[in-house]
Amino acid sequence: MDMLLPGKPEDPSGLIKIRKMTLGDLDQVVAIDQLSFSLPWPARSFRFELTDNPASRCWVAELDGRVVGMIVSWFIVDEIHIATFATHPDFRRQGIAKSLLLHTLRSAKEEGAIKSFLEVRENNTAALKMYRDFGYVESGRRTGYYKDNNEDAILMNLDSLDSPDSLNR
Repeated sequence: MDMLLPGKPEDPSGLIKIRKMTLGDLDQVVAIDQLSFSLPWPARSFRFELTDNPASRCWVAELDGRVVGMIVSWFIVDEIHIATFATHPDFRRQGIAKSLLLHTLRSAKEEGAIKSFLEVRENNTAALKMYRDFGYVESGRRTGYYKDNNEDAILMNLDSLDSPDSLNR
């Protein structure tokens, strides 16, 4: 399932396409991950998600043939777990992350997911706000989880994918 969205105002085509991630996207996805995180995933991890993990659900946001955002999630029993998620720095604050998350949650719901889980750095205020806007609530904390700076991970749950805050946007 693909989804088209309005692009940024200066984009002449005006459309961002959300589609399944492919092996051909790996270089761009790895680059986004490296630009976004101090502890990025190695390319082999993304390759594993695409080729060997049956629980994996991987999507990209594409603009004019360029991958500008990515999300990897895992469908486990009745839950969609957000594993990693980023927008290229040049394309942030344009709604791409919200669109990717919304697409992921809706797709998971269609497959039978009823809830969602994720973890996020405690100092990632933009992500925390977006997740709260979707209806996620803090459910725990992993103290010193991120080894690069000993930052805590905030655990967040979205207990119902039927929530108006999450999917009825």
